[in-house]
Amino acid sequence: MFSQIIGTRVGTAPVPVSILDFAMAGQGLAAREALAASVELARLVDRRGFTRYWVAEHHSSPGVTTSSPPMLLARLVGETRRIRLGAGGMMLPNFPPLVVAEQFGLLASMASGRIDLGIGRAPGTDMATAAALRRGQIGAEDFPGQLMELLAFLDADFPGGNPYGGSVHAVPGPWQDHENGVPRSFQRPPVWLLGSSGYSAQLAAHLGFPFAFAAHLADQNLDIALDLYRSKFRPSAILDKPYVIVSSGVMAADDEREAQRQSWAYSHAMMRMSQGKSFVVPTPENAEAYSYTAQERQIISMWDAKTMKGTGEQVAEQLNARQKHTNADEMMILNLGHTPLAIHRSTELIADAYDMPEDMSVTP
Repeated sequence: MFSQIIGTRVGTAPVPVSILDFAMAGQGLAAREALAASVELARLVDRRGFTRYWVAEHHSSPGVTTSSPPMLLARLVGETRRIRLGAGGMMLPNFPPLVVAEQFGLLASMASGRIDLGIGRAPGTDMATAAALRRGQIGAEDFPGQLMELLAFLDADFPGGNPYGGSVHAVPGPWQDHENGVPRSFQRPPVWLLGSSGYSAQLAAHLGFPFAFAAHLADQNLDIALDLYRSKFRPSAILDKPYVIVSSGVMAADDEREAQRQSWAYSHAMMRMSQGKSFVVPTPENAEAYSYTAQERQIISMWDAKTMKGTGEQVAEQLNARQKHTNADEMMILNLGHTPLAIHRSTELIADAYDMPEDMSVTP
């Protein structure tokens, strides 16, 4: 399991570099276009030597098309060759643990050794949509209990006396191999805990799990969350020492001006969401033409400051500075722009800045 967690550094980046994707459908783009762009992006990052490609879970948002990470990942299994694919993450309170175990057991059986399962506890949406997803009282879930149940299904290992033990099984999974007389063929995906505060950091430390922090959402909580994770970490059969991914919002372009325009358009969408409106990234032209109030400009500036932007070299310098400051074991980037073209170009420029190979298939 440990070997599946540790990333491989490619090029001159100080640590491995990975990708987080929202399959964003900016203003004027259809969902099919956003999803087709995500398939192309996965092929690109697989070719260039990035470590992971994770898909986020969001609901009831016209600007984000990743409502079902397992479905998109199933397509990407056949579109990629070497990169690890995963959910970043599955919002566990939205699903019965058995469903998540079955979905990712299926993915792991299709791409053995290439699947990651990131788990979060936020709804990934607004409260009304969360209620529609869960059909229960929001906030009443026992997240640690749900997580333990998920792990028991993934490992086919329930404690004695559990009502599911011996009678309910996640298939594909280790129980199926045992019943079919197949010797240990199932390789379950490693489970990561995700967070933007100290809660999941402490739970990951307690379990000895790897931890991924969403600095693109809450960079103000980054230092304290990592301190909690590292100081409270208990070695486990999965990890003998802490392993941290830090996810950052980025936008690289051929010139600083274009990078700023794309970043500002994304921040405009975050401002809309703070007003209770739908998250849709406008075109940079529409964002520039918008007549902002002083309060709106303040909100946008706050979100814009969270994004690392500039030329590829400038973004790499900012990522390196954050990695040095946090001592992150791996960097994950979320490209924040309006169009697939801008997002793909940003990815390529960052890969170029880190001297990643043009095609890993021809790398010795």
